[in-house]
Amino acid sequence: MVGYLVTSVRHDPVWAASLMPVYRAIEETGLPLGFHAGPTWDDQWMRTMNKFVSMHAISFVHANIVHLTNWIMNGLPEKFPRLKVIWIESGLAWVPFLMQRLDSEYLKRSSEAPLLTRRPSEYMRDMFYTSQPMERDDFMLLESTFRAIDAGSQLMYASDWPHWDFDLPSSILELPFLTEQEKRNILGENARKLFSLGA
Repeated sequence: MVGYLVTSVRHDPVWAASLMPVYRAIEETGLPLGFHAGPTWDDQWMRTMNKFVSMHAISFVHANIVHLTNWIMNGLPEKFPRLKVIWIESGLAWVPFLMQRLDSEYLKRSSEAPLLTRRPSEYMRDMFYTSQPMERDDFMLLESTFRAIDAGSQLMYASDWPHWDFDLPSSILELPFLTEQEKRNILGENARKLFSLGA
């Protein structure tokens, strides 16, 4: 066993008191907790989508945005500082947006998140992300995203094979702004370290 996984397609709030003993127990194992996004038309917002491509584009991201926002603003990184969290299968483009948005809101209303000792973006930079499905249409934006999340140490390659939108390892290997070591890290070293898979 190398970690714990929960679907992000859920409406149970991550800040629920009943979950605090669960997080504490997971933290004590030293293993990470992953939130795996997915497609759904069951959410009321998603029911307004009349095309699969629309729902697919938004629902994966929406699920992880909600849980990550609640995770940070309710001070869970401070309550469980050794618990490593992974955000899975929601791409990457949303992460810099949420960093900026939460920082902006927090700086205006920090009294609503009294447990925080840092900006939300700083907690997000300590979290882990998977690459798939990686938005590769604008390399300048992608490079900014990689810099924002410190991809060299926090990003893990994922293929999502055999789904129709899978990513080959070349999606990382061909990125011109990564060093060879960063490519190695993303393609395997970061996961090896996070999951304590040995040398």
